[in-house]
Amino acid sequence: MTGKIAMTAILCVTVTAGFGSISAQKSKTQWDGVYTAEQAKRGQAQYQDKCSSCHGPDLTGGEMAPALTGGDFATNWNDLSVGDLFERIRISMPQNNPGSLSRAQNAEVVSFILQKGGYPTGTEELSGQTDVLNGIKFLATKP
Repeated sequence: MTGKIAMTAILCVTVTAGFGSISAQKSKTQWDGVYTAEQAKRGQAQYQDKCSSCHGPDLTGGEMAPALTGGDFATNWNDLSVGDLFERIRISMPQNNPGSLSRAQNAEVVSFILQKGGYPTGTEELSGQTDVLNGIKFLATKP
């Protein structure tokens, strides 16, 4: 009986420690370098062609379109995911032809927006898959 109790106690400690390490894992944010410079460069071309007429050449917004950089932008997207931003663009932009860009093109535009916002580049391209992007939290301030 004592052996069963000891084994149960060891199992409980092991399981609890395992869950502790899972919850202690740092979630990924845009501050972790989630896109490449090359991808952002392609995104700049997409942005200039499809987005700048409304959002401005410098991403500061227009009469009817919000800024895509700066404090207001960061605050508006704070605690949402990069997937939320990606989906907003994918479904509703460009305004004159919503949904006309491919997932790869949308990821390039998001990469350009992140680059212009001063978020660091990384070694892997930003995914065009929403479920992957939902795992990247957007934080207004660097953790």
